[in-house]
Amino acid sequence: MFELPEDVLDIQSLARDFARNEILPGAMARDKEHAFPHEQVRKLSELGFMGMFVPAEYGGAGMSTLAYVVALEEICYADASVGVTMSVNNSLVCWPILGFGTEAQKQKYLPDLATGKHLGCYALTEPNAGSDAGAQRSKAVKNGENYLLNGNKIWITNAPYADICVGYANLDPEQRHRTVCAFILETKWPGFKVGKPEEKLGITSSATSELSFEDLEVPAENLLGREKEGFKVAMATLDGGRIGIAAQALGIAQRAFDLAVVYAKERHAFGKPIGANQAIQWMIADMATRIEAARLLTWRAAVNKDGNDKARASHMCSMAKLAASECANFCADKALQIHGGYGYSKEYEVERLYRDARITTLYEGTSEIQRLVIARNYLG
Repeated sequence: MFELPEDVLDIQSLARDFARNEILPGAMARDKEHAFPHEQVRKLSELGFMGMFVPAEYGGAGMSTLAYVVALEEICYADASVGVTMSVNNSLVCWPILGFGTEAQKQKYLPDLATGKHLGCYALTEPNAGSDAGAQRSKAVKNGENYLLNGNKIWITNAPYADICVGYANLDPEQRHRTVCAFILETKWPGFKVGKPEEKLGITSSATSELSFEDLEVPAENLLGREKEGFKVAMATLDGGRIGIAAQALGIAQRAFDLAVVYAKERHAFGKPIGANQAIQWMIADMATRIEAARLLTWRAAVNKDGNDKARASHMCSMAKLAASECANFCADKALQIHGGYGYSKEYEVERLYRDARITTLYEGTSEIQRLVIARNYLG
């Protein structure tokens, strides 16, 4: 078994205690009411979990990617909606500012994001630019010393409550990825418009909405990275996003597994626990094996991401995301099957897990896109 370092074990214990005592008890109610977890996010910030990568000099916790994924799995074990809010702020907002931002940008934006004063969102996906992220149609036009942005973004997690947005627009959409630019946007600027929250199948207490840029004037100093290199920023950022979704999926899978084991021991049929039946035992065995395999892939990807071999880290993140997301869907399905008719009822938690698991094979790159990334690493 992969042995976690002592400091990571401490983070795991802290996250587990908080998740099971402070997040899990209200998860089903928030899901039913589609209520954003304001209080839970505030407490995550106090614990340092909203800026885990960010160095202490910018107000963050300065932790490793491994510590991040271990903590995130524990949060998502209790409620994936809370976990994805945490994941976006860490992986998709703090990380690209830390990795590509100027010193002035880091000083200006990271402390508030890391300490929870501000919440971040990430605006890449468009109506015709999902898996094909290079097909950005949002337009950026040089306007003196500034940029003028116009366009639409969809499926933006955290958008209804975000203060800061890492967003993308294209100087020449006909040039596709070659002229994409990344920007740090402030959501209170004139021309930054947030649509109504989306009604979703799962993770219903996370906030997701459409965004639009309507003559949004962006100061040149808010260009993130170099001009025309926004696609590079996006692809590097998505590696972190994918490992975050892998951790989220693991949390869902582990919770589904634990509930299934308890139910298989307690539920009796034909005079014995249903767990005594080989059909149930095989489901439990397959769930346990897939979780362990996906977890080891995710931890290995986390270690690689903190290393120097960026090419290897990229395809390892895709492997982790692919394995863990499909594991989550498998485990949620089998847990519901083990619960029988009760599992189909909203009175039982496995029904929520079944819905929450479904998104993990879709966002931050579908399973099909992950397979392309992995295959190209070997085939060129």
